[in-house]
Amino acid sequence: MKSVVIERPGELVLADRPLPEPATGEVRVKVQFASICGSDVHIWHGHNPFAKYPRVIGHEFFGVIDALGDGVASTRLGERVAVDPVVSCGHCYPCSVGRPNVCKELQVTGVHRDGGFSEYAVVPAANAYRLPDAIPDRLASLIEPFTIAANITAFLKPQQQEVALIYGAGPMGLTAIQVLKNVYHVEQVLVVDRLPQRLELALQNGADRVFNNAEVPLAAQLEGVQPTLIIDAACHPTILAEAVALASPAARIGLLGFSGEPCSLTQQSLTSKELSLFTSRLNSHRFPQVIEWMEKGLIQPEKLVTHYFPLHDIERAMTLFEKDPRTCCKVILQMH
Repeated sequence: MKSVVIERPGELVLADRPLPEPATGEVRVKVQFASICGSDVHIWHGHNPFAKYPRVIGHEFFGVIDALGDGVASTRLGERVAVDPVVSCGHCYPCSVGRPNVCKELQVTGVHRDGGFSEYAVVPAANAYRLPDAIPDRLASLIEPFTIAANITAFLKPQQQEVALIYGAGPMGLTAIQVLKNVYHVEQVLVVDRLPQRLELALQNGADRVFNNAEVPLAAQLEGVQPTLIIDAACHPTILAEAVALASPAARIGLLGFSGEPCSLTQQSLTSKELSLFTSRLNSHRFPQVIEWMEKGLIQPEKLVTHYFPLHDIERAMTLFEKDPRTCCKVILQMH
């Protein structure tokens, strides 16, 4: 089978690999579509501190179960499935409180173990979620990105009367817009980014107002409006301090970022307004929720997709995704 392998940082190859066999409790998925995420690019360039090499990348993927390990019901053969990349131990403290996404022995498919940029992938049966017919094959790999928005909003508990501010109109910011507007019915969703094309996408995905802070600071443009809920989906280390300064008293701030750079905050800036700060990594069992949202038409993943590529064009697809954020949003690979 053909698999996209990062042999070592900087070295991407489309390799021939033997067909994997599922172990006990696992299924083999014949992958049909997989979508590219920024973290895939980071692994390619050696910027993901969690990745182990060599690695078959890809954690957003969809396919059909074509082989079963011992202990898996025979009825699962042929199921259309989306795969949750969070593989957890099930018995540590985080797992015991419903937070498998920060399991002490966490393995992320496509990061710590081989992923879905491959013609076939082996995954735990419990991580392969059967999909209703209403979700088309070509969009099913986008369930995983929406679980990121599902996870942070579960912490933030958005209310209808919020003034929500989202930093960043990339794929993560766009999924957050859709979830805030269409699931939680938030009345005002404001979005800030430095690319006009991305701000246009934000409007198409439901943003009420957009701001370009490339030259004029956001504070000057908000004219005293104080957001009650803020999501940082851009993840530059300077953003948190600005968000804290702009936030309404009693606001909630959600961080999706993984920057290793320090940022500067005072306790006073947080405590004086009694701000709540939430962080979110991956997702904790959010696949069923997002599948239901998609089945009901509450979210529109097609609004994120700008390109489809065949698997053999992987390097071109990854490069476009990385280098051209003006015209490129979600890029989906077709495996077969």
